[in-house]
Amino acid sequence: MTTIGFVGLGAMGGRMAGRLVAAGHEVYGNNRTASKAAGLVERGLRWRDTPREVAEAADVVFSMVADDAALDGVAGGQDGILAGLGAGKVYVDMSTVGPRASRELAERVRSLGARMLDAPVSGSVPAAEEGSLAIMVGGPDEAFRTVEPLLRELGRTITHVGGNGQGLVLKLAVNISLGAQTLAFGEGLLLAERGGIDPKLAAEVMAGSAIGSPAMKVRAPLMLDLPDEAWFDVRLMQKDIRLALEAGDSLGVLLPAAAATDEILTEAREQGYGGRDIAALFQVLARMSSTPDGADTSSGGESA
Repeated sequence: MTTIGFVGLGAMGGRMAGRLVAAGHEVYGNNRTASKAAGLVERGLRWRDTPREVAEAADVVFSMVADDAALDGVAGGQDGILAGLGAGKVYVDMSTVGPRASRELAERVRSLGARMLDAPVSGSVPAAEEGSLAIMVGGPDEAFRTVEPLLRELGRTITHVGGNGQGLVLKLAVNISLGAQTLAFGEGLLLAERGGIDPKLAAEVMAGSAIGSPAMKVRAPLMLDLPDEAWFDVRLMQKDIRLALEAGDSLGVLLPAAAATDEILTEAREQGYGGRDIAALFQVLARMSSTPDGADTSSGGESA
């Protein structure tokens, strides 16, 4: 049996590691905040004090962290993942980070005789819980074949899209649409509400129409009843949108929808919604808008 390491046991990583534990794998784990892993340890995860110790114990090491800085923190240094990697091991980073930073990390992994894949995911907390994520993988084909069975325990759609960094490019392309769709759906819903239409009815009709993508069908109810625990929060969405804008700039691609979404995400953070689900964009737009007589209004949803 392949021994597995998992570094980064937050909302997404913890649920993915939990699926691997439940499937009977020997899983070693580490998280910056140890208390967040307590439930997993009770279910069979084997705690290790540093990412290095996780990598030393495992044949395949996964990581799932928030951004480039967090990835550098768990991968580098004397207690990082790279310090514990050896020849023949595979390192799979599932974080959404910059493609260039990921490629540079892959070069460092190769210098150790190991192989690295970038395998960002599309889908939020419920999909991680159910194992229905879409996973886009970049990196060596041999390494992909080695870990594909494990990835299939975490996601429903697993696609090897090319070399190192290309999984991340595709993930950023997906998240441009996720951000822009959420913003556009919120605009339409607010327009309908201000036009005197019951917002619940409007959301149902819009989600059931041609614009009702799977992402919008699950988020439409959240716009009217914002959850306490974000499935995908505003800060992370803006981080991904800005990574997409950086990638577009480097490739000479104009991304006007991403730029417009970035502006509203900035407004959302200024309004105090940084840690709330991106469905909050509906409420942000409501606060930014005014009635025809000039009086500021907000929708029936809760505030930050």
